[in-house]
Amino acid sequence: MANITAAMVKELREATGAGMMDCKKALTATDGDKAKAIDFLREKGISKAAKKADRIAAEGVVAAYVSEDGKTASLIEVNCETDFVAKGDDFHAIADKLAKHIAETAPADLDALNNSMLDGKKVADVIVEAVARIGEKISIRRFERYAVEDGILGSYIHMGGKIGVIVDLSAGDAALCKDIAMQVAAARPSCIDRNGVDPEKLAHEKEVLKKQALEEGKPENIVEKMVIGRINKYYKEICLIEQAFIKDPDQSVKQILGNAEVRQFACYQLGEGIEKKQEDFAAEVAAQIK
Repeated sequence: MANITAAMVKELREATGAGMMDCKKALTATDGDKAKAIDFLREKGISKAAKKADRIAAEGVVAAYVSEDGKTASLIEVNCETDFVAKGDDFHAIADKLAKHIAETAPADLDALNNSMLDGKKVADVIVEAVARIGEKISIRRFERYAVEDGILGSYIHMGGKIGVIVDLSAGDAALCKDIAMQVAAARPSCIDRNGVDPEKLAHEKEVLKKQALEEGKPENIVEKMVIGRINKYYKEICLIEQAFIKDPDQSVKQILGNAEVRQFACYQLGEGIEKKQEDFAAEVAAQIK
């Protein structure tokens, strides 16, 4: 039996929003396995962890670039150490310049990007100079680039660079592109339609929903119908074209698109998946004084 620590309970509580006692009970029941504990809480109807478990913060900015003709677009995440630097004009200018550079030069990966030439210097050297100038570690974490011959590309940046989106539509205009990009930023779909749903995640969701229905005391003969109904609701949460349009919830995204199709989209949330080091500021100041 795993030793359930206060730190484990705190981490699960932050991920799920459940109470401390519920979190401790879930961890005890799952022998300290966080992922299984999240499912345990969901099955009991205590947590909506699926929407919270991946919300991990890190500093930096997400930037996007779309060419004037709407045929080339890019999305990039650049990280730094503090929010103070992330909000600075210098740091934003670096991210914006890199986004445009990616769209125009089409690097194959991060190594190719770092070795590409920007303003007569390698991008890696541009970053080194920025580190010396700004005084913090700066790193390019990831990027995406789209290029099309027909259709149109668009982007949206939310909260000054906390979330960024680029979308590829088969038809439409810049306004429609922005609306769809805003939809992705706000509703965070994981795929365009049902064909894009991960089979393993779908099977896992069905199992969780089945246990959830049984926990509610529903007869087994109607549990299956309940699961089908809830899976359809699940599709409306994760499939972009089935979502309610954020500007007019009475219409679906598919209705808003009309004859246009979403061919692909990319969405970056700043710091997503990065474990941010927990700093004890008072201890750090005390150490520096010594």
